[in-house]
Amino acid sequence: MQPLKLFGIVLFLALLPPSQGILSGLSCAVSPRAMQQALSKVVFDSGLFQKKLQGLVLPNILGEGGLLNPPTVITGLQLDGVWLPTLAVAVLPGVGLQLSISAQLEFRGNCLVGLLSEVISITADVTITANIKCTNFELGAVQVVVDDCFCILGAVKIGLLSGLLSISVNTIVLNQLTTIVPSLVTRAGTAHQCSVMVSHTAVFPIGTKGTVHYHLTGLPFASGSSLGMDLDGTVQQAGGSIVPHHSYSSAMPPLLESMLLIGLRPSFLSSLLFVLLQIQPQTFPCSTEAFSGANQLRDAIIALFPSGCSSCSPTAPLSIHLECVGKPIMLLETNKATVNLSVMIGVFTKRPDSSSLTVLLVKADISLDTLLSIVGGSLVLRFSLGSTSLSLESSDVGIIEISKLKPYFISLLVEIFLPLLNAVAAAGLPLPKVFNIPLLNGNIRI
Repeated sequence: MQPLKLFGIVLFLALLPPSQGILSGLSCAVSPRAMQQALSKVVFDSGLFQKKLQGLVLPNILGEGGLLNPPTVITGLQLDGVWLPTLAVAVLPGVGLQLSISAQLEFRGNCLVGLLSEVISITADVTITANIKCTNFELGAVQVVVDDCFCILGAVKIGLLSGLLSISVNTIVLNQLTTIVPSLVTRAGTAHQCSVMVSHTAVFPIGTKGTVHYHLTGLPFASGSSLGMDLDGTVQQAGGSIVPHHSYSSAMPPLLESMLLIGLRPSFLSSLLFVLLQIQPQTFPCSTEAFSGANQLRDAIIALFPSGCSSCSPTAPLSIHLECVGKPIMLLETNKATVNLSVMIGVFTKRPDSSSLTVLLVKADISLDTLLSIVGGSLVLRFSLGSTSLSLESSDVGIIEISKLKPYFISLLVEIFLPLLNAVAAAGLPLPKVFNIPLLNGNIRI
């Protein structure tokens, strides 16, 4: 095993500070099976485990002869193969991870019994267990300590090329291997891996609109049967400007039957949404081709024209302008997510001299019920309209009351604005890979 690389990946996932937060958070989960499969690829498919044990040599085994048994000398025992390796991962509450690797180790050497020399093969089942602890978090780096590493020797099979195995040879080998193999394998597995500093960050694009630079916020924390990481980050718009947000402690909700948790804070999510939900301002004619309630909206606006208004023409065509203003705010409650944002709705017409006339400028503060899911390694949001509050910003024609227009503006938002918003939200917010596992799906709890 090569803990410097392997355990660094572990730490990237295993970050969840004690739950002393002041606000809610969001957790995404990875199952134990997915974690073990990914770790197995890192340890075995990459050859890390085999490389660590490569060149393992057992000392010579000497057995004294007796009146009836000639002396036995076994020399040159070298590791010839590693078979059927498997890996198990467990959480040690308050400590970290415990990795257990089981495998069959095959050694070959020479066996001299009296004057007869032949090839001897020894196959030993071993289980290597190591605990991983993390201390001293500072500036995004954590100190990884690998301790309590030990090896247990299981079944041992001994074979000679001739097929003849005396009881004395079998007894001598078993007695020696009981102490030799666990000691050698443990030293080989932990050599030069006592204490290292590990820092992990990850940068992902938010489409073409910007990037998010994830980083860890504190020491690993193991609770119950889960490990987690509390994530924060730097969100940058295309062009270089940083989107500010508050970094505060937050309570990460647990997820049952999940080994790894990713915790995200609402303020951080809000900064991500500011970049993701950038929509080009929309201008279109107030007609039934644009949305179904256009004629009713037009009639309702004309009915609000003050009497004697020289600029108010009931026959002039109206245009509508939609534009997001301010920053979206993600709000998290138990099992509920909402996004608050503001949309400026402008209704315009043309004067006889072709200059623009602002019939209405209305600010719509809307609350969006938000469905969250993990798709293709991203946190995908789907919005539906919750509540809407309208306020009149200005009117060049003297309109002062807009309460009667609310149903038509809601229809406008549902038919025009929400599809645009959901289209850009479908791209999702990129999530970091955990143990190099892309989050293709997963559980979410708020």
